[in-house]
Amino acid sequence: MHAGDVHHGEPGPLRLQKYIDRSILLSMVTDKGARTTARLVESMLELIQDRGYSGTGLNTVVEHAGAPKGSLYFHFPEGKEALGEKAVELAAGHFHSLVAELAADAASPGDVLRHVADVLAGILSDNDYRLGCPVSVVTLEMGAHSERLRTACAAAFESWIGPMTDHLVGRGHARETARAMAMTVVSTLEGAVIMSRARRDVAALRNAALVLGALLDQPPAAEETS
Repeated sequence: MHAGDVHHGEPGPLRLQKYIDRSILLSMVTDKGARTTARLVESMLELIQDRGYSGTGLNTVVEHAGAPKGSLYFHFPEGKEALGEKAVELAAGHFHSLVAELAADAASPGDVLRHVADVLAGILSDNDYRLGCPVSVVTLEMGAHSERLRTACAAAFESWIGPMTDHLVGRGHARETARAMAMTVVSTLEGAVIMSRARRDVAALRNAALVLGALLDQPPAAEETS
């Protein structure tokens, strides 16, 4: 799939598949130790989405990953926080790749938002609203208790703000204004995902994309272009 293919009727979740398909990612890792590390991080990420950070035990991660007993502390001697940090970074990379590709290819900010909403809505509905954003989960559970995890989550959100900022700058907005808009997009979509899970429908997500898209599709204010 190339960047130009993401707008041609492809089902939402499939647009994210090349970024989240565990078997594809692991097949690209040839070193045995690196493969074990990758399996542990992928399993931690999947379990955080399903059970939360606090509800994910390290023994469960090892079992889920099919890794040898004792391997977790060999690869992550600093324990659960170090593994959680890598899981957050992996989640950040997945979604950054998606947003960056869409932002580079889309004709308008509204198109970016609609396509992102399609992907998120597909993930929610395909998993019966069970899986949420792992970065939000870790932020809510651990942001006040672990500076390491809080910093990782802040960096994740920042990595999603960047591509949207660049897209809006390309549309003629001043960078400061574009960044403020992009931050609003990310924070609104995160809230919409949480509300969609609570309501068990994607109306909040669709509405957020529709309303924000209409606002962001307006041309830059005169003072931005003067």
